[in-house]
Amino acid sequence: MLDFASALYLGLDHASQRLPEWDRLTLGKPRALQTPPGANRVERQLATLVGCERALLATSTLHLFCDLFALLAQSQINIFLDEDTYPIVRWGVERAEYAGTLVTSFPRHDVDALKKALNKVDGKPPVIVADGYCPGCGRLAPIADYLAEATARGGFVVADDSQALGIFGKPARLAAYGVGGGGSLQRTGLTSDRLIIGSSLAKAFGVPVAVLAGSTAIVEEFERKSATRVHCSPPSAAVIAAAARALVINRRHGDTLRMKLAELVLRFRRGLRRLGLIAIPGLFPMQPIRLPKHVAVQDLHEELRERGVEAVLHRGERGERPWISFILTARHTAKEIDMALVHLAGALAMERRMKNGK
Repeated sequence: MLDFASALYLGLDHASQRLPEWDRLTLGKPRALQTPPGANRVERQLATLVGCERALLATSTLHLFCDLFALLAQSQINIFLDEDTYPIVRWGVERAEYAGTLVTSFPRHDVDALKKALNKVDGKPPVIVADGYCPGCGRLAPIADYLAEATARGGFVVADDSQALGIFGKPARLAAYGVGGGGSLQRTGLTSDRLIIGSSLAKAFGVPVAVLAGSTAIVEEFERKSATRVHCSPPSAAVIAAAARALVINRRHGDTLRMKLAELVLRFRRGLRRLGLIAIPGLFPMQPIRLPKHVAVQDLHEELRERGVEAVLHRGERGERPWISFILTARHTAKEIDMALVHLAGALAMERRMKNGK
C-alpha cells in the first residue's frame, strides 16, 4: 500500500532502540508536583525554536487548549474565532463559552469581517483565535493583521501552529519553507507578548506531545492555574526523550529534510497540474485535490484504496462536500509519487466510466 495518509511530514519516527533508556516511564505525580526529567531542557529549546520567551510541554493539544481558554475566560474578554480553526481548538473555545464568554465566528482569514465583528461588541479585550496555517486553502493566516487588531484593543492572538511547526521557518533564499522549522512566527518574523502559540509536535516532529509558547507572564500564569497539570499525568519519559531527539534531528538535518520534502511536493504538484487537479497554492505537504463536481468523492477514494493508494478522505464541514488530500513526507520516493499519480489518473478514468455506465 502506498501510504499518503500519514502526517509525519519530515518522516521522523522514534523507535525504542533510538531513544535513551529511562529508569521510570512516569513519576506517578502530576506536573504541578514534580517536573519529569528532561522536560525543562526541551521546553527551553522549543521556546528558542518558535521565537517566544517561554514554552511549556502539555500532554496533548486537547489538554492545552481546554486549560488555556478556561484560564482566559477568567478575565473579561471576548473571543473571535476564525471559522476554519481546528476542532480541538474550538472545543477549548467552547469551554470559555460555557463559562459565559462571548464567542463570535468570522470567515476564514477575513480581516474586514473581523474588524466589523470587533466593532459590534463591547470594549472587552478580544482574543482572536486561528490556525497558523490552513491546509485546506494553502495559506498562512494573516496573523500580523489579527495581532494589530488585538494589540490595539489590549487583547491577544491565540494560534494553533500544529501544521506549521517543523515545516515553515525563517525566510531564506532557495528554501521553499524557510529554515529552522520554527513555524508561523518565524516565517512571518512576528514577535509579541500578545501572541500565544499552542502546537502539537505529532506532525513534522513525530512526537505525540504539545507545547504552549508565549510571553513569560502568560506561560507562568498558565503554569500556576492549569487544571490538567494538577489532575492529569504529564508527558511520559518516552515522549520527552522522543521530543529531545526530534529537536536534535531538526537542528542537524531539518533543513535538508525540508528541502527534500519540497522537491517531492513539487513533483506531485506537477503531476496534479497535468491532471487539472491543483487545489491550493504552495508546497505544503498536505495537498488537497480539486475534483470536478460530477466526481463521487467517496467512490474515488475507495477506488484508490483498491489500487493500493491510501489517501485521506475528509468529510467536509458546514455542508461542504467531502474532499481528498494526499499527504507527502520526506520518506516518500520519486517513484512512489509517480505511481500515486498514475493510480490517481486511472481511478478518475474508472470513476468516469462507471458514471457513464460503460
